[in-house]
Amino acid sequence: MTLSVRVRLDRGSFTLDVDINLPLEGVTSLFGRSGCGKTTLLRIIAGLEKVRGAEVRFGQRVWQQGRQFMPLHRRRIGLVFQEHSLLQHLSVRGNLLYGYNRTPREARRLQLREATDMLGIDDLLDRPIDQLSGGQRQRVSLGRALLTSPQLLLLDEPMAALDTQTKREIMPFLSRMASEAGVPIMLVTHAPDEVERLADRVVFMRDGQVECSEPLRQALARPDSPLFAEEGAVSVLEGPLGPVNEHGLRPFGAETARLWLPNGGAEPAGQAIRVRILARDVSLALDDPRRISIQNHLKVRVERIDTPRAGRCVVATRTADRQLLLAEVTPWAVDQLALEPGADVYALIKSVALVN
Repeated sequence: MTLSVRVRLDRGSFTLDVDINLPLEGVTSLFGRSGCGKTTLLRIIAGLEKVRGAEVRFGQRVWQQGRQFMPLHRRRIGLVFQEHSLLQHLSVRGNLLYGYNRTPREARRLQLREATDMLGIDDLLDRPIDQLSGGQRQRVSLGRALLTSPQLLLLDEPMAALDTQTKREIMPFLSRMASEAGVPIMLVTHAPDEVERLADRVVFMRDGQVECSEPLRQALARPDSPLFAEEGAVSVLEGPLGPVNEHGLRPFGAETARLWLPNGGAEPAGQAIRVRILARDVSLALDDPRRISIQNHLKVRVERIDTPRAGRCVVATRTADRQLLLAEVTPWAVDQLALEPGADVYALIKSVALVN
C-alpha cells in the first residue's frame, strides 16, 4: 500500500511544502523537531485540514484532489492524539465498543477480546474513565481506534504527555500492537528512542519539508542521522530472546553473535526483540577478551570509519549475522589498533538496553 501526498500550505511565516510517495508497511515515523510540520501533515492526511490544491491518495483511493475531498469518517482512519479523547460518561467497555458498533459488520477485522488482550486492558473493561491512569487511558484510546478496523492508524505523539515511567509501561503495548494488528501505522514523534523501538521506516522533516524517507536500518547506518543529535550514534540489533539462565541472564541473538541481557523482561523465549546500544558504550580490541568482567563481546569486521565530529571516530562494524554495530573511539585508538575496512576485531559492549 502506498500513501501519496502533495501539498503546499502557507501559514504566516511557516510554509509546509511536501511531495512524497510512501510505501506503508509496519510503522512509519514522521520525525523532526517541534514546529517542523509533522502534526499539520498528519492532519492533512486524516482530512482534518482541507488545504486548497492538496492531493492525497491512499493506494488506489483518492482522498483529496481538485474539488474532490473525502471527509475523515469515510477514510477509515484510526486517530490517537497526545491527549485522550475518551467519552467520560462511558466505561472502558463503552468507549471501546463506541467505534466498533458503528463499523459495518463485514468491515470488522478485530474483535473486542483481541484488542483487550493485545493492549493488556482486560481487567479495565468495567472501570469509569476518570479512574484510569494516563497510560491506561492511552491504551484504551489505542484500542478504540483499532476496533474501528481502520485502513491506516495515525498516532500523533501518543506518549508526549506521559511521564517517563508511564511511557515505559505503554511502549511494549505499542510495540505489540504494531506487530500484531496488521494495520499500517504512521507515528509522529520527536523522540529518537520511540523511532528506534517502533519504526520500520523514518520520514525526516525539517522546516516544513521532508528531508528524506528511508528504512530504519538505513537511517541508523549513516553517521549524520538526525536520530543521533542528542545521544550520539546508536545501534539497534534484532534477534530472538532466550530463556533465563541460573544467573538471571537471558541470551539474545544468533548463536554466532550472542549477547546477554541482565533484565530481559517478561517476553517469552523465542520472541524477536530489539536492543539499543550507544556507540559510546562499545570499545574495540584486537584480541579475544576472554577473562574480563564485560560479559558482552562479539567478533566483528570493520566496514568503514567515519569522523562525525572533531576528536571522535565512529567505527561501523558488522556482526557475524551481518547486523550493524557502531563503536565510538578516538582517532588515536584508530591509529593504535591500525583499524581499517576489512579488519577483524572484538567489540566490547558495556551496556545493552532492551527496547521491546
